Amino acid sequence: MTIRNDFNGVSDYMRSLGFKSNNYNRFLDFFHSNALGVDALARAWVGIVIRFFPGNLRVNGRLVLVGDGIKIGNSGKKMPAVKMMHQESENNNKSEYLMGHSCQSVALLSRALGSFFAIPLISRIHEGFTFNKDDNISLLDKMILLLESLDIKEAYYFVADAYYASGAIISGLLSKDNHLITRVKLNAVAYQRSTAPRSKSGVGRPKIYGTKLHLKLLFEHEDKFIITGSPVYGEKNIKIKYFATQLLWRPAGRKVQFVAVIHPARGKILLLCTDLSLEPVEVIRLYGLRFKLELTFKNSVNVLGAYTYRFWMKKMEATKRGDLDVLLYDKNPEYQRAVKRKLGAYHRHIQIGLIAQGLLQYLSCVHSPLIWQCFGSWLRTIRANILPSEMVTSIALRNTLPAFLLDKVNDITLKKFLMEKIDIG
Repeated sequence: MTIRNDFNGVSDYMRSLGFKSNNYNRFLDFFHSNALGVDALARAWVGIVIRFFPGNLRVNGRLVLVGDGIKIGNSGKKMPAVKMMHQESENNNKSEYLMGHSCQSVALLSRALGSFFAIPLISRIHEGFTFNKDDNISLLDKMILLLESLDIKEAYYFVADAYYASGAIISGLLSKDNHLITRVKLNAVAYQRSTAPRSKSGVGRPKIYGTKLHLKLLFEHEDKFIITGSPVYGEKNIKIKYFATQLLWRPAGRKVQFVAVIHPARGKILLLCTDLSLEPVEVIRLYGLRFKLELTFKNSVNVLGAYTYRFWMKKMEATKRGDLDVLLYDKNPEYQRAVKRKLGAYHRHIQIGLIAQGLLQYLSCVHSPLIWQCFGSWLRTIRANILPSEMVTSIALRNTLPAFLLDKVNDITLKKFLMEKIDIG
């Protein structure tokens, strides 16, 4: 997956490696086989990343995870879970509606040579199908289940956008001693703790929520704001203003920290953190690193092709443009098993792609000089203090593959396996 030239499904694995034609069906069998437990594979990958990757970011002894959704355009009429999706984006190049798969993903922030990057951990298709008639689980609940499936033993901060600013996410994280850092809309409201005395009768619970505060009003008192250098990654010689306060927030059912920020170019933003002890500047810095996940998405799609699976389900009822979630609980068990098998193939392809991307990032961090030496191509600017990208590392691997296969000194098992499959004639 790290060395293929284009993203035309399994066929490209065959062409990139020069495999014999009879291996095509073996590739299909591999991705569709239940012998490879995709959740167990993800947990093993997370263990490797936390244990061996250099520079994993820790704040107050906690790892920093970032999460978001990604919509993959796909108009396959015989592909389960393809649905019409609304795409909320400020990018005018993206269409407002598209057919495809809706996934949620989690990555781990790491750093090297003063740069940050997001190591992809897991991604799953979370929309487009309903197997249980009474299943009312939301995307927010699925994100919590996705995080719990990773079985991370260390505490962490989870950084996400405003969609995940909800009670379901906060309660799910706090139950495992983890914390949320996110953005909230400017029209949000919070409450001061009530100071009203208990009723004379003594009946009922004491009042908790006191005076309501519209959070956008915080920006009307700039005299209370603190001026400091911007902690946002990549910004230099920029001053920002911030004001932090702790208030009760009904969705969380507890006191949280709000940080109002005024940026000279980006405008006003309101951040939320459930860790009351975390410094406001650190909240701003960590939320500013959330965009690294967007770069990971870009490379997952364009460099690794992790989401470019092309597995069709022959017996599937064709999907029409505009279709939403498919209700599968009224289908026969054989049809449901076929859909689950196909979704399993998609998830294996995605998970293996994310692992391949993470390994490219590892090679970039640990063997940067060797990668530039084997790159053998041209870039307009190569800076010594910048790590090679996934694309550069992939090209270096592709260039050194023939030497790896012809090397008679290091007679390792992987080379033997590949040489038996390659069509030398």
